[in-house]
Amino acid sequence: MALAIFFIALFAQITINLPAQSGDIPITGQTFAVLLVGYILGRKWGTLAVLFYVILGSVGLPIFADGESGINVLIGGSGGFIFGFIAGAFLVGWLSELGWTTSFQKSLIAMTLGTITIIIFGVARLTYLYDFKSALEWGFYPFIIGGLIKIILGAAVLPVYHKLSPTQR
Repeated sequence: MALAIFFIALFAQITINLPAQSGDIPITGQTFAVLLVGYILGRKWGTLAVLFYVILGSVGLPIFADGESGINVLIGGSGGFIFGFIAGAFLVGWLSELGWTTSFQKSLIAMTLGTITIIIFGVARLTYLYDFKSALEWGFYPFIIGGLIKIILGAAVLPVYHKLSPTQR
C-alpha cells in the first residue's frame, strides 16, 4: 500500500498547468495512477491506498499535484477530483474483482468508467463553487484529450500486468 501511495504521489507531480482562467486545475498523472492502483489492488486495498493518499495530502504531506497539500486543496477547485479518486478507485477495483482484467476492451471500459466517476465529482464540486458552465470549462473540456490518452494507456497496461503477475499464473 505504501508503494501505491508513492506511485500516486509520483504521478501527481507529472503536471501540465493550464492558464489561470481554467480554474488553476492542472492536468496530472494522478488519475492514471489512481485507477491503476484501484484496478491492481482491488476494491478494498486500492480504495484504502487512495484514501490514505488523500489523508496524507490533507494533513500536509506535499503529495498532491505540484507538491501541494492541505485542506485548502480539498476545499478548492481540485477537491472534487481528489475525492473522486476514492470513488474511481473503488469502481475499477470492483470491476477488477469481477474479472475485468483479462482483455483490453474490458479494461478500456473500466478505465473509462473510473475516469467519468472522477470527472463527475470534479465538475460537481466546481459547479458548487462557481456555476455549471464554468465547471465544464475548467473541469471537463480541458481534460478530454488527456483523459482519453490515460484511459487507453491504462487499458493497454492492465491486461499485460495481470498476465505477468505471479498471482495470475
